[in-house]
Amino acid sequence: MAKRLYALGRWAARRRGRVLAVWVLLLAVAAGLGTTLGGKVTTEFSVPGIESQQAQDLLKEKFPQAAGGTARVVFAAHEGTKLSGEKERRAIAATLKDVAAVPGVITVSDPAKTGAVSKDGTIGYADAVFGKPADNVPQSAKDRLDDALDPARKAGLEVELGGTVSTPAPEVGGPAEVVGVVVAFVVLALALSSLVAAGLPLVTALVGVGIGVMTVQFLSRFVEMTNTATVLALMIGLAVGIDYALFIVSRHREQLADPEQDVPDSIARATATAGSAVTFAGVTVIIALAALSTAGIPFLTVMGLAAAGTVLVAVLVALTLVPALLGFLGERLRPKSGPKSGRSAGKKVAGRERKPGAWGLAWGRLMTRFPIPVLVVSVLGLLALALPATGLRLGLPSNETQPAASTQHKSYELLTEGFGPGFNATLVVVVDGTRVPAAQRETVVKQVAGAVGKDPDIATVAPPTATEDGAITVIGVVPKTGPDDRKTTDLVHRLRDHAVTPVTDAGGTAYVAGATAAGIDVSAKLSSALPLFVTIIVVLALLLLMLAFRSLLVPLKAVLGFLLSIAASLGAIVWVFQDGNLSGLFQVAAAAPIASFVPVLLIGVLFGLAMDYEVFLVSRMREHFHHHGDARAAVEHGVERSGRVVTAAALIMAAVFGGFIFNHDPTVKSIGFALTVGVLIDAFVVRLTIVPALLSLLGRHAWALPKWLDRAVPNVDIEGDSLPPRGADTGRTETAPVAAEPVPADKS
Repeated sequence: MAKRLYALGRWAARRRGRVLAVWVLLLAVAAGLGTTLGGKVTTEFSVPGIESQQAQDLLKEKFPQAAGGTARVVFAAHEGTKLSGEKERRAIAATLKDVAAVPGVITVSDPAKTGAVSKDGTIGYADAVFGKPADNVPQSAKDRLDDALDPARKAGLEVELGGTVSTPAPEVGGPAEVVGVVVAFVVLALALSSLVAAGLPLVTALVGVGIGVMTVQFLSRFVEMTNTATVLALMIGLAVGIDYALFIVSRHREQLADPEQDVPDSIARATATAGSAVTFAGVTVIIALAALSTAGIPFLTVMGLAAAGTVLVAVLVALTLVPALLGFLGERLRPKSGPKSGRSAGKKVAGRERKPGAWGLAWGRLMTRFPIPVLVVSVLGLLALALPATGLRLGLPSNETQPAASTQHKSYELLTEGFGPGFNATLVVVVDGTRVPAAQRETVVKQVAGAVGKDPDIATVAPPTATEDGAITVIGVVPKTGPDDRKTTDLVHRLRDHAVTPVTDAGGTAYVAGATAAGIDVSAKLSSALPLFVTIIVVLALLLLMLAFRSLLVPLKAVLGFLLSIAASLGAIVWVFQDGNLSGLFQVAAAAPIASFVPVLLIGVLFGLAMDYEVFLVSRMREHFHHHGDARAAVEHGVERSGRVVTAAALIMAAVFGGFIFNHDPTVKSIGFALTVGVLIDAFVVRLTIVPALLSLLGRHAWALPKWLDRAVPNVDIEGDSLPPRGADTGRTETAPVAAEPVPADKS
């Protein structure tokens, strides 16, 4: 591998103009397709096969008016007044008239006629039903809907919007995300000690993520995508794009510190060595993200593949565009030699000049000197952080978790205040009486409604609504408990097991559906898929790391460390988002179950990112041990050479992910938080602390591989043993940017 990457890096540097032109052209094409021919994304998390989705599909086909998008207009009278007042009634009537005139609205309910008013008469709601699904309602209609609420607002009423039509789509590129990129640039400048070198990873990362995200936007024209797919592709692509370029640029500058090292050979060697680590890490991230498809959930599969595609682009950019730009910069990236005498001769420690990586060497020696105390403290600390994860509960995002200042959150609070916590957990019983004799359909529906109403956890049962032929009937059910209450989950299972038996006995089919039931179904689906997914991830890690490091204990250690990182990250997200701690700091509107797909997504993404640090850090250890045979010195050398870069890479990723914590969308917020915490824990506690301590205890055994397995495992050479001796192809030192000259035959 190293030999081929050496040739690729040297070729890209020599043909830098052509390489740059190709990437600029690809960016222009992707931007053009994404902006002009891009599709639209959905806010619905559909999962074929689950009961709630089967009911939704049935309604779309045979009872479309019951499956259309709904805008719930919530009215609240100010203190001392009621909705029944003359002024308030006229304002509500005028508002409902304007709402009915919104393009696409087919029906509007009247609170006064439907009884949708709280017992104290201060809160009421009206449902505006559109003739098409919520995702197909244009923004112009949503704007008209908001304008239609003016009569009630002018009359002094509080008016808020809920329902599926009002669900906001995630937005990116806000101040918080920009701050994250700025912090990343500062970290790069400090790590590379050069503003020019710091700018290069940002430029290449933006090129890669631009191509990836715009391509995803274009593909959404043909494949249904949730609104978080593009956000995830942006988040992951930007973070790994910066890190991969950093790995190569830092290795290049480290080599150029030697005055005898010529620029073209250094670029090729950086691409061969650091590029090998980038390739292994990138392939690991790609496979881990693609493995999300094993969950059998289409929206999660698309999210994983979209992010994986963006990571693939980031790897290709790192292996081609980065060497090309290094060729343009030439000698300008060579570290400047400091004065040899005087006060500015450099920092001194114990009478010696401090070399780059001095703190890393000191840290590595500390870990190898006290390995057992380090391991005990680190492992116990991570286990303590993981404790809240034992109470993990999964669900789907609701309006309760929207920002506290949003109209969606306010409508949720008003409905809870006026009608009880179960009102926002409304269930829908869908009776398919197509195979039931027409004369029996009405009787069967009454039996179902009666059985449902007898359940002690049911607050109210709405009158049935049926199609003209009575074949399909919808019954609204309001529980006594909220959507996140365990009693509501038990109620759904109980209704499915017992309350709908009159329909099945008559030959028909009944479903318990609605947003709350969908959240329960998706969570169950993901929980059942999680063991297989984790197994694939673990086996993948063992195989790839055994191939990279020709060792059995190193991969095993890496997997155990990854599991500790995942457990601690899940504990942190449960403690903040589910238990409600530090909610003000992170602007969490309400404590609620974790979005059902976040743990699976966290495992896939964090696994790939953790392997980034593992490969880059341990490859330097393996390289030193391979050449010198001293296991303890190899550990210290690896931390010395890679500690600074791994630290910078982790801080950069944390800065990028951390910017998304303050996104208004609760799902994006929780993903950003989980990845930020996970990256920091994995980099600083696991890779830079536990790994050196454990490897120092294992000694030479860490790098052992049985002879029969050693013969079977191919040698991928990430240490660069197959590379030619330095200067063998030029015999001189380059003092200018790389010249365009043919590659010798023995380098190809």
